[in-house]
Amino acid sequence: MVKNVDEEKIKHVLTEPKMASIKAMLEKDHAIDCLLLLYVGRGKWKDAKDFMRDNNLTLSDGTFRARMIEIESLGLAKSERIDPLKKYYQKTELGEKIAKLLLEFFDELEA
Repeated sequence: MVKNVDEEKIKHVLTEPKMASIKAMLEKDHAIDCLLLLYVGRGKWKDAKDFMRDNNLTLSDGTFRARMIEIESLGLAKSERIDPLKKYYQKTELGEKIAKLLLEFFDELEA
């Protein structure tokens, strides 16, 4: 069997710690939803909930908070404390880059 460039890229995504962590996070329930919500400035639970409701979609507060904690731990978002229990999340440069790439991916599917 001859190795090709795609196999090396795949190996890199699956084994390089940061890439593997981002891949694992994207596989989780509502991770892409949360990244896209961050991209449009909906990093506060109330804003995210309103957006999802307006579009007849669902997202629980527990799932939102869990994904945002993961997204922040990977450096895709940063948070600011609103009060002792609530945080507001904002995208980082890397988070914006990944959201744009995801949108480009979905654009390509429709082309």
